[in-house]
Amino acid sequence: MNKYGSGISYGVGAYVIWGLLPIYWRALDRASAYEILAHRAIWSLFACFLFLSYQKQLREVFQLIKNRRTFSLLALTSFLLSINWGIYIWSVSVDRVVEAALGYYITPLVAVTFGVLVLKEHLRKFQLVSVILATIGVIILTVAYGRLPWIAIGLAVSWGSYSLIKKRLNAGALQTLSIETLVAFIPNSIYLTYLLAHHKAEFGQDIGFSLALISAGLFTVVPLLMFNAATTRLPLTITGLLQYITPTIMFLVGIFAFNEELKISKLIGFIFIWSALAFLGTDLVKSSRSGNQSGN
Repeated sequence: MNKYGSGISYGVGAYVIWGLLPIYWRALDRASAYEILAHRAIWSLFACFLFLSYQKQLREVFQLIKNRRTFSLLALTSFLLSINWGIYIWSVSVDRVVEAALGYYITPLVAVTFGVLVLKEHLRKFQLVSVILATIGVIILTVAYGRLPWIAIGLAVSWGSYSLIKKRLNAGALQTLSIETLVAFIPNSIYLTYLLAHHKAEFGQDIGFSLALISAGLFTVVPLLMFNAATTRLPLTITGLLQYITPTIMFLVGIFAFNEELKISKLIGFIFIWSALAFLGTDLVKSSRSGNQSGN
């Protein structure tokens, strides 16, 4: 398999795993969303250090920790990541996977908005159309839900903010994730110790379920490694388009696996969001082509 083909395989594999995660979280619903979140962070830390040790990259982690500015920003991204993971896991436990899928659909649009507001970038024509369509879609969904789709907004804003800071850090994903989970290690350890001490933890009740909770670390780190492998083999345009695999699978899981209701009014809102993404994807392809032509 050539470099491009392997990149597609890694990219599709990563996004499919992320898209199927709601099924895994639902299998763990004996435990509270907070206990699952704590285990995900703690075992992700161990998985990160395992892979970094194998790749002999632990020294890079310590260098990042020594840099005060970098460490401070990673402490902030650790907080944002915990919020994102917490909302995501909780959304599965309360049967709102479709709304969570909406959050990851609109994340690229939030990124465009942040680019304008924070980085002072100018909107291209197709980007402007996509933002307008997405805004209409969110308004329709707000009316349909009878409230703001705050799960979707919370996921999109937390992940958009997280991605913006990580982009400016320009450091390895696995190295930075190890520091983020390290920052979250103490509060999560205290919480799990409290649960265990008061016999409220599901961890330790039986071997199978305990191993399933421990596996949260692998289900977090392995797709991240696959994603990193894809980004080194594929153009940014392709990885940008592949990202819609995850919310699409989540959407289908919510409807067909978890039997969540999708009224016509909500579907109309989603159609506006999908239309916005079509314009955004078209803009991504066009800008990539113009960039390649100018570089020739």
